[in-house]
Amino acid sequence: MAELTRGVAPIERIDKPAIKRWQIVFLVASGVAIALCEWVFAYRNVAYGIIIALGLAILMYLMVSIRRFDERITKCVESLALIPLYILFTSSLPWFFINQQYLLPAVYATILALCFWHIHRSNLSFKQIMGFSKEKLLKYALIGLVIGAPLGVIEYFILQPAASFPTFEVKYFLRDVIYMLFFVGLAEEILFRGLIQTDFSEAFGWKWGLLAASLLFAVMHLTWRSLPELGFVFLAGLILGALYLKTKSLVAPIIAHAANNVMLVAIAPYIINLR
Repeated sequence: MAELTRGVAPIERIDKPAIKRWQIVFLVASGVAIALCEWVFAYRNVAYGIIIALGLAILMYLMVSIRRFDERITKCVESLALIPLYILFTSSLPWFFINQQYLLPAVYATILALCFWHIHRSNLSFKQIMGFSKEKLLKYALIGLVIGAPLGVIEYFILQPAASFPTFEVKYFLRDVIYMLFFVGLAEEILFRGLIQTDFSEAFGWKWGLLAASLLFAVMHLTWRSLPELGFVFLAGLILGALYLKTKSLVAPIIAHAANNVMLVAIAPYIINLR
C-alpha cells in the first residue's frame, strides 16, 4: 500500500518475504538441542555435554554456510551458536589454574569475548546494541536497582545460598558488585537481550523474541538443578527483556541483573538468616 504525502512522491512499502517453514523448524530444533545439551551437561555427563556443544556449534555454522537461509534466520542461528560455544569454552578450559576468586570474571570474560567477536564479525553497532544514553543513564540505573534488588531477595528465598564469609565485609561486597555488574550482568544481557532477543524480534516480532530469549536464559540456569529457580529465571528474563524493549537500552537490564545477583550472594545471606 502506498502512502501519499503532500509534495512528496508516493513511497511503496516493501514487505519482507515470508520465512520458509523448514528454516523455522531448524531454528526451533537448534534451540531444543541447546536445551538438551545443557541438560546433559548439568545432569548426566559433563564430557558428553561438551561433545554435544562442539557438534552443535559446528552444525549450526555449517548449515548457514551451505544452505541459503533468510538473512533474519541466519542472524538468529549465529546468535544461538554463541550458547554452545559458551558451554564449550567455559567448561573445557583449564580453570583449575586460576585462583577461585578470579574464576567468575575469567568465565564471563570469555563470554564477553564471544559476544564482542560476534558483534565485530557481523558488523553490528555496539553502541546501538547497548542503547547508551548519557541523559537517561541515571534514570535507567535507578529503574534497574528498584527492579533488581527485590528480585534478588525472591531468588534468595528460592536458592538460599550460604554466606561466603562469616561476616559481611565491605571489600568483598565491592568485589561482588564489580563482578556482577561488569562481568555477569554485562555479558549475559548482551548475549540474551542485546543479541538473541533482538535477532528473534527482527525475525518473528517482539513477543517471540522476548519469549525465546527468556526461555534460553532459563535453560542456561539448569546447572542450579532447581525447578523453582528455572521458573524464577524465566520470569526474570521476561522482566529484563521488557525493560530492554521499553527503554531501548541495556543499561536498566544490566543494572537490574547485577542488583539481583549482588542481593542474592552479597547482601541477603547476611541480613536474612534462613539456616
